[in-house]
Amino acid sequence: MKDIYAGLIGFGTVGAGVVKLLQGNASLISDKLGARLILKKIADLDTTTDRGVQLSPGMLTSSVNDVLDDPEISIVIELIGGYEPAKSFVLRAIAAGKHVVTANKALLALHGDEIYAAAAKAGVEVLYEAAVGGGIPVLSAIKGNMAANRFNTILGILNGTCNYILTRMTKEGLDFADVLKNAQELGYAEADPTFDIEGIDTAHKLALLLSLCFGTKVQFDQIYTEGITSISAIDINFAQQFGYRIKLLAIGKRDGDRIEARVHPTMIPVHYPMADVDGPFNAIRLTGDFVGPVMFYGRGAGQEPTASAVVGDMMDISRNIIAGVGQRVAPRGFINEKIASLAIKPIGESVSRYYLRFSVVDQPGVLAAIAGALGKYNISIESMIQNGRSGDYVPIVIITHEAKESDITAALAEIDGLDMIKEKSNLIRIEDNLE
Repeated sequence: MKDIYAGLIGFGTVGAGVVKLLQGNASLISDKLGARLILKKIADLDTTTDRGVQLSPGMLTSSVNDVLDDPEISIVIELIGGYEPAKSFVLRAIAAGKHVVTANKALLALHGDEIYAAAAKAGVEVLYEAAVGGGIPVLSAIKGNMAANRFNTILGILNGTCNYILTRMTKEGLDFADVLKNAQELGYAEADPTFDIEGIDTAHKLALLLSLCFGTKVQFDQIYTEGITSISAIDINFAQQFGYRIKLLAIGKRDGDRIEARVHPTMIPVHYPMADVDGPFNAIRLTGDFVGPVMFYGRGAGQEPTASAVVGDMMDISRNIIAGVGQRVAPRGFINEKIASLAIKPIGESVSRYYLRFSVVDQPGVLAAIAGALGKYNISIESMIQNGRSGDYVPIVIITHEAKESDITAALAEIDGLDMIKEKSNLIRIEDNLE
């Protein structure tokens, strides 16, 4: 039976999970591959911490060269995260003719073009299923069984930390700051949660999905990105009154020769399946021209689900090694010369319905002034709630009909300048046409 050797760079939580899976299911993996998949070397600066797994003597090393320069190792797994030195290690592995498996969505979102070009030149694979949705096999489905479809829409709940926070705010009526602090104490949120709560992690994942579904290069800094820090318990409560739940949603839509690409808190109807995706779970909903809407659901992070995706990629590459074939499927699903450069539509040109919350002085003429400013910018009101006080002020909440984002922005700037408005207005977009 053939032996296929792999090397691992990064021995953190996910790396330890990969070792556990390769050891615990070794015979099952061999039965399915017809070959032994052997982890030969693990490189990590920390060689003393107990990760809860048994390693052969000499297997763990502090030198990445022991992985990258070993001629027997044909698959390199990069699990250190971040941009550097991960990028350098990946490019070195490719230059040495080694296949790469990574979970590093940030690296691929910003430097994917360079990495994919290097892999094409070297004739090696770069697989990254674990980079989006943890153990959810969405990327392989896009490149595999659904590859014949033209995709129209991507909607994703892609960050477990944000979804955990919003779920607890919804079910327990808690404020954002309190839930975040508790999540950090429980280990569900990082000590510095910026990438999660500001939507950056979700935008990294959306960039990869956009590239795969629409066959385009994506300039990450052009993705409109907004986090959940402005969402309050009062917004959660009003959303429920209108029949919505608030989720941090990644949205990608094909619009002719352009695409919409945005990440922001979004109200979705409570009867939609994505509204019931709670806690650390993720969901990705894709719409293809022939397959129609398809939703993937599962644990979006964690040691075991992520390790499952990593080892699945290793097995895919191993099948190609056994068959003696090179890059059978391009990293983005499209052959390189057919990758487009679709423009991203500016957020100001997007059209949506909106939830608007104003904190106002309780006096005559307030509603007329707000409605007048909205009407000036062709924004019509669908429904409105005014009930109770919030401190010294009265909250007024309005749901609009469809409007252009630039018109909403201009109207809010004018309204926020009124003396009767005591806090900056809050805006949440509504997504209730998921087809």
